Amino acid sequence: MENEAAAESSSPATLEKDTRQWGMFLHLSMLAGFVIPMAGLVAPIVIWQLKKEELPELDAHGKAAVNWILSALIYGVVSAILTLVIIGIFMLMAVGLATVVFSIIAGIKANNGEQWKYPLSIQFLK
Repeated sequence: MENEAAAESSSPATLEKDTRQWGMFLHLSMLAGFVIPMAGLVAPIVIWQLKKEELPELDAHGKAAVNWILSALIYGVVSAILTLVIIGIFMLMAVGLATVVFSIIAGIKANNGEQWKYPLSIQFLK
């Protein structure tokens, strides 16, 4: 009985379903930063690191999310500096909005079994 459960939990269909589900959680966890400070930075990285060995296809989702996180941090710092000349305020709003929209799109794509590259993301991890 235990062997059947173990075999079923590692079947290709189950692995694909788990990869889709955890990929969605990974991308949507970036939204946690709007509720709990720093959670949007930490949660995706923790999910990626904990699950990438068990679900190898999740590695690509983790790299895409981390690339966007690092890019958004850079854009945010530049925008914060530019608040001195007013335009930075609008840039900060754009970065925040892009993070929400991109996370939702990436989560939906991951749940559909698709890989999505965040637009405007600098490729730190390949």
